[in-house]
Amino acid sequence: MSKVRKLASIQKQIRECRSCPQMCGSPVHGAPVDSAVFLIGQAPGPHEARFAKPWAYTAGKTLFKWLAQGGVTEEDVRERVYIGAVARCFPGKSPSGHGDREPSAAEIAQCRRHLQKEIGILKPKLVIAVGRLAISEVLGPEVFSKKSTLNDVVGKPLKARFHGEDVEVIALPHPSGASSWPHTEPGKTKLAQALRKLFKHPEWQNCFIRDSDS
Repeated sequence: MSKVRKLASIQKQIRECRSCPQMCGSPVHGAPVDSAVFLIGQAPGPHEARFAKPWAYTAGKTLFKWLAQGGVTEEDVRERVYIGAVARCFPGKSPSGHGDREPSAAEIAQCRRHLQKEIGILKPKLVIAVGRLAISEVLGPEVFSKKSTLNDVVGKPLKARFHGEDVEVIALPHPSGASSWPHTEPGKTKLAQALRKLFKHPEWQNCFIRDSDS
């Protein structure tokens, strides 16, 4: 069975999953793309289920605007990069009323089984971790804990052992706009450094070699 068919089978399981009663709406996943680059976000927002794809609203527009600086379109990325997440359903709003609720440890563990299967099939070489929760999931809490700052990881060369695979990691801040970090120093400079590292990475470049160039 091809990788794409295996991924499609896992995504069917994701769509049917109802393991977390506090989650809101339907599970969300990207296309079943056979790629050496794996982009992992935190969790869908309130609108992604309606569009049936991740990064489909405001935060996604910002993320794809960042990636467009490397000369690729949103469609390019969706077609050539596998997009996953720490949690596949919208967690709902925070009890404080400010921002979205962070998935619980139990909810993250439920979705981790999907990640493990996806990583096992794709065996990616490069993982792009977007947002604190995704960064911690990839690097591990012993490397990036709640006490760590984005200054510690964004723009720096990183490696991890992620679900049995040795991967290089590019950490990016979350593009939701809830934090001013990407727009103020040193965050602005560190984000630019991270994007330059991403665009120069051989696995990213290999993803976007056009058929006409070969």
